[in-house]
Amino acid sequence: MREIILIGGGGHCKSVIDVIELESKFKIVGIVEKGKSLIGQTVLNYEIIGSDEDLEKLREKYEYAFVTVGQIKNPIVRIKIFKKLKELNFKLPVIISPLAYVSKYSKIEEGTIIMHHALVNANTKIGQNCIVNSKALIEHDVVIEDFCHISTAAVINGGVIVKRGSFIGSNSVTKEYIEIKENSFIKAGSLVK
Repeated sequence: MREIILIGGGGHCKSVIDVIELESKFKIVGIVEKGKSLIGQTVLNYEIIGSDEDLEKLREKYEYAFVTVGQIKNPIVRIKIFKKLKELNFKLPVIISPLAYVSKYSKIEEGTIIMHHALVNANTKIGQNCIVNSKALIEHDVVIEDFCHISTAAVINGGVIVKRGSFIGSNSVTKEYIEIKENSFIKAGSLVK
């Protein structure tokens, strides 16, 4: 089984661990956190093995990494980590929960996670380093650009374009065939027309 390190040890990390364990494609060897003071602590029984400054050294030993910092206010931290991992030539896999449905006619790019019970329909394109959270529904012909977070139970209806860096809050629903501007922040429960 391929080994992977996770970057960020907060709440989103716990959800990602659960998906990775269920998917059974990677063995999590440890977590990297921002500061050295957390080294040796654990997150769901996985040890924090280093800090951001150790990434170059860890790349010598590990080929795969995944960004496990969440995104609510903006994607700046996730983008910074993603770019650093790319500079170090880490491979950033697509992680898909076996409990999700992803159409064989969809395209999902590196570093993106599809969480439990999400549904990704036909002819959908999801960019790099995105989070499609639990029970989100991504309908046909949707384009979700890089660094977006589609929150729990959000509904992105057919033909919608979600521009780069956007956050779509829990239980939000979009009208079909609209464009959501870059770096948009859609509050939970919104109806987006």
